[in-house]
Amino acid sequence: MNKILYLSQFDLMSSLSEADLVEMDSMTSITTLPKHTTIQRPDTFTEGFYFVKRGRIRLYTLSPEGKQFTVDMLSAGHVFGEMKGISLGTRDLYIETLEICDICLMDRNRFEQFLIDHPAFMMRMMHVLSERIERMSELTQTLALGNLHDKIIHSLCRLAEQMGWTQKDEYCLIQCTITHQEIAWMAGASRESVTAAIKELSQSGRIRTGFKSASIHASELRAFRQLISPLQDV
Repeated sequence: MNKILYLSQFDLMSSLSEADLVEMDSMTSITTLPKHTTIQRPDTFTEGFYFVKRGRIRLYTLSPEGKQFTVDMLSAGHVFGEMKGISLGTRDLYIETLEICDICLMDRNRFEQFLIDHPAFMMRMMHVLSERIERMSELTQTLALGNLHDKIIHSLCRLAEQMGWTQKDEYCLIQCTITHQEIAWMAGASRESVTAAIKELSQSGRIRTGFKSASIHASELRAFRQLISPLQDV
């Protein structure tokens, strides 16, 4: 797939004409990164605006005790970074690849004028930022839950809403690979305790798991949507 066609598939780019996409392409360089590559630490932050072309990345924080909390997982078509005073909320986060990734970097010296010339694109960027803030609020809710089972359910529902899902019988299969360790990072717990909790959740019928896959009972997803609907209405 050529880069112009690829860029046109970003929701963020849908307001741009083909000529705009050609200009955007000229501002973009692509780097391929291996699995488990650290893209950023808070102390190594540098300005840049990035698109995930291929693969998945993880954004996370560390507690004072060194425990990891996953803030977000971004797949192809998502954006992160900060440039010219426009922040997508990633300055103080750790960012790493979960698999082989192609990352597009914008030329920051040309991007500012591009934003001035394309206000609709700027508005879409603000929408992306709003969604990121919303997910941060959901993360706070997740970590405030006292029960590990509820933390896991909340984390899986959030991932299903972000990555998409397909329904089979009464279960919704999350459309991305997911490991017990990645679920543990989202729930802010150890992998061992999460593995035990997942077994109990499976036995009770609230979730189903397979090799690097997870399905949530449809009733859990409905309950999650009711929980977050007040946030979306703000």
